[in-house]
Amino acid sequence: MTWAIAWRIARRDLNARFRGLRLLLVCLFLGTGALAAIGSLTAAIEREIETNGRTYLGGDLQIELWQRDLTDEERAALGQLGDVSAGTRMQAMARFGEQAAPIELKAVDKAYPLYGHLTLEDGRTVGAPGSDEAWLSQGAADRLGVAPGDTIDIGTEKLSIGGIIADEPDRLGEGFQLGPTIIVAEDLPIRAGLIAPGSMYQSKTRVRFTQSRDTEAVGEELKQQFPDAGFDIDTADRAAPGTDRFVDRMSEFLTLVGLAALVIAGIGIGGGVTSYLDARRQGIATLKILGATSNDIARIYALQIVAATLAGSLAGIAAGIAIVPLLATALQGLLPVSSGVIIDPGAILLAVAYGMLVALVFAAPPLLRARNFPAMALMRARVAPLARDPRALALVGGGLAAIVALALLTSDNPMLSGSFLAGAAAILGLLALLGLGIRRLAAALPRPRNPVARNALANLHRPGSSTGALVTALGFGLSAFVLLAAVQSAIDGNIAKRVPDRAPDYFVLDIPRDRVDDFETLVRNADPGASWRTVPALRGSVLAFGSEGAMTRTADLDEIPDGAWALRGERGLTYADRLPEGNELTEGTWWGPMYAGEPLVSVDEDFADAAGLKVGDMLTFGVLGVERTARIANLRRIDWESMGFNYVFVLSPNALQDAPHNLAATVELSRGTPTGPLLQSLVAALPSTSVIEVGGVLEQARTILEQVGFATLAAASVAVLAGLAVLLGAIAAARASRTYDTVILRVLGADRRQIIAMQLIEYVALAATLAVVALGIGSLAAWLVITQLFEFDWLPDWGQVLAVLGLGVFVVLAFALGASLPLLRAKPAQALRDL
Repeated sequence: MTWAIAWRIARRDLNARFRGLRLLLVCLFLGTGALAAIGSLTAAIEREIETNGRTYLGGDLQIELWQRDLTDEERAALGQLGDVSAGTRMQAMARFGEQAAPIELKAVDKAYPLYGHLTLEDGRTVGAPGSDEAWLSQGAADRLGVAPGDTIDIGTEKLSIGGIIADEPDRLGEGFQLGPTIIVAEDLPIRAGLIAPGSMYQSKTRVRFTQSRDTEAVGEELKQQFPDAGFDIDTADRAAPGTDRFVDRMSEFLTLVGLAALVIAGIGIGGGVTSYLDARRQGIATLKILGATSNDIARIYALQIVAATLAGSLAGIAAGIAIVPLLATALQGLLPVSSGVIIDPGAILLAVAYGMLVALVFAAPPLLRARNFPAMALMRARVAPLARDPRALALVGGGLAAIVALALLTSDNPMLSGSFLAGAAAILGLLALLGLGIRRLAAALPRPRNPVARNALANLHRPGSSTGALVTALGFGLSAFVLLAAVQSAIDGNIAKRVPDRAPDYFVLDIPRDRVDDFETLVRNADPGASWRTVPALRGSVLAFGSEGAMTRTADLDEIPDGAWALRGERGLTYADRLPEGNELTEGTWWGPMYAGEPLVSVDEDFADAAGLKVGDMLTFGVLGVERTARIANLRRIDWESMGFNYVFVLSPNALQDAPHNLAATVELSRGTPTGPLLQSLVAALPSTSVIEVGGVLEQARTILEQVGFATLAAASVAVLAGLAVLLGAIAAARASRTYDTVILRVLGADRRQIIAMQLIEYVALAATLAVVALGIGSLAAWLVITQLFEFDWLPDWGQVLAVLGLGVFVVLAFALGASLPLLRAKPAQALRDL
């Protein structure tokens, strides 16, 4: 039989609505749709960052420093690379009449911007403003209630509003904002008295290369040339490191969700194809009687399955492409992605390849079973189940190897993908063993006297029992319910923990040490019941760490160890006589007041563990271009839930107090006390200080975490839907195989109530057993996602998880009952003739 004839027969037998193969279509639709959407969205974000990296960063390379500018030697080294643009970033206060607002001050030079265009709402394309004017973001204008032409005060200077910013090209590269942006001339911070020795500001120097260069190599050369400078270097291909890391983590999670959906879908495909071929066993037998060979049978039904696979995959891809704009809109402001239709050929081809391979692996065994048996065996398949074909092992093994190879070759994190696939295989193996164990246990148990219970128990282990398929489907389906509930409730828990309802009203930066009394008087006058805390505030980077005499230079690390994030760039430093509030000493001793010995440092225990540090090791910090080395005296456990000052590194006073610095403070007003009067008095009396309103920061943090939660919920829902589809398919397949049993029981006198009771007893036993297993599997998977992938705290709401699991069990029993009803309508005479 030629392929053309086989296709003609296949097309005639194939229902236009794919009746019998709908489970295969649904499973592939969900799996390929998830992968197409995830791949397209991730590729679009990465392409956006790669294409516009120079614009987002503001240069090919950027050097950040805290509390100092580049030296002449450092600036000369950058000048040899190309055009240079320097500027300053700091928190400040802007005033208009009686109105004051915390802002992010961005001072730029005449070369700004090196890439992209700064445009105003009136259509002008501009560079740095004049010395007596400023460009305001819309948020700053709204907070102050001003318009172009008005005059505002920043520090000791008055500035005219020259325009409202419509497009700030390097906004993404500037990072998290603590206030709306105001752009001013480069020398404004010094003229306004905002910068003095010890002031908390950040210098940013950008370079536009005059010839093609390897940006990573240039960055490494600069670190080697100035090893003690404490440079924090960003390059155009990493224009937004925080965004890059978030995209990588989210991409890894979403890809795993897509693979999970396909793994679950594969189970449904195997069950769906088995049911489909079982329903057509008489047609297959008839074709064989008429002379069709086993190869002919394979061609006919393989063509039908391929047609259904392509239809389901293409529909899934279309749905995936359609949903990407919705995801992009939901993530706007968090990630750089346009909200239009995004089509990525690579992601689409990958989704199709996965769909076809999964269909091959799970559809091959039932197809081979049907092709290799004589017509009489096919006729009697319902009462004498077909044996397994050993040749299916080679086909399945080859398909699985191809899936693993494809996953590893296309993954940015092959170790993660490989671990996931190994875990999925382990879970499948566990569920298969569990199914075998349930069958053997049911066979070994004493037979109940009640005939209904006895038959229900027999259904779990009799020949041709669907217990194995039901255990796998129920296990994955219920695990998906637990995974969704645990992940979502853990993210909600992190929002509640990391974004507390009660926090200080203000963070105040750059309080001069000789004006502390004035600051405290202002707070006390505004609210006698207010509480405040002041701490020394400096910035520094870890230049070297490790045991004395064998320290590791941070610049020599190829990659920062997981969890040792404080090694990346400059971090906040402080010193104290006493253990900070909210900290707990876990190892070592505190130095105490009036300490005058060797410089010491206290380190967060989690960071120490990640960096491999212990009490007695050494840390070298770069502070204002000067190296300061201290010995680790103790480790602390920090209460990160408090919204006060939490420093990874706290040094003894003699290690830092001689460095130029100011103080920072938190202010918490009594409940019901208006915050405006204190803000106005602080700005008027201490114009060089900057005040951060905590409420706005908390709102931003809450929004970001909620967006992450939305994306996670949407993605995990795909796995739940796939699990639900497989579950329904398994129940439907079990129902079809039980038509014969039900008819025989009815002929022997069983009534409808007894038949339904048998079904429910069987499913209650399976669901109760698998609910416990699913709780463990789903919780473990959720724990890995939350703690290892997102690096959040494990804070699930177990009440919510158990409620969702209970809902899943109820859904299973409801569908099992629904699947039993058609059995009662089967007419014994017709059913026996069909057998």
